[in-house]
Amino acid sequence: MDSTFDRLDAGSFLQIWKHFDADDNGFIEGKELDEFFRFIMNKLRLSEEETEDKLRRLKDNFMSVYDTTTDGRLQIQELASMLLPEDENFLLLFRRETPLNSSVEFMRIWRSYDADGSGYISSGELKNFLHDLFLQHKKEISSDKLQEYTDTMMLLFDKNRDGRLDLNDLARILALKENFLLKFEMEACSQEERRRDFEKIFAHYDVSKTGELEGPEVDGFVKDMMELVKPDLTGTDLDKFRKALLGHCDVNGDGKIQKNELALCLGLKGI
Repeated sequence: MDSTFDRLDAGSFLQIWKHFDADDNGFIEGKELDEFFRFIMNKLRLSEEETEDKLRRLKDNFMSVYDTTTDGRLQIQELASMLLPEDENFLLLFRRETPLNSSVEFMRIWRSYDADGSGYISSGELKNFLHDLFLQHKKEISSDKLQEYTDTMMLLFDKNRDGRLDLNDLARILALKENFLLKFEMEACSQEERRRDFEKIFAHYDVSKTGELEGPEVDGFVKDMMELVKPDLTGTDLDKFRKALLGHCDVNGDGKIQKNELALCLGLKGI
């Protein structure tokens, strides 16, 4: 991007994002996207005369580079890559991490930083998360800058403005991939097909390959399962559903869910 934007910091970026994500849905899309590229044309002084054709070409050129998800809209991380200089683009830390393909790893992170077990990530807990992330990437950061990034992320991702992050907020930050269970329609399959699907499902959540789900593996399965019926699942909701699932499926009471225990819970026999 042109040096016009070299002076942007996290706070300035936040103002731009909030302005163009007018409906606050987490994307700049449709008319918002056109307005954003009109803003870019003006900032870069690419043309004295704005035309729809020039706007379209500019948009096509930039989207081909920065729309990494190729969905025709800009996510927060994509806009940050476009506008922020690298030393200010703290959101790059999340994109450089191993992509989160599984809710198991997501829940491992959630449990690590929801230190008080409240079912939410507070501003202080988020600050600890960012601090550790910078350490992992061997980047030094001042306490003032760390606080600035924490405050900016709370304003970017705290959708209900209650000063804390819930499961969905953190999932957006970490770009967690689509719910694995959406690939399956258990009720619409024959018994044999359901068995094959069950094997794939259990293998996905049994990250440790022990033949049983425990800790974040149970959490990840519960999260994905319950989000099929309750998309706005919170941390406290998850804890309730987890307790209920263990109460129903954990026949031997060891705090884990064996493969055969889960199969029986799902109405499958002979597994």
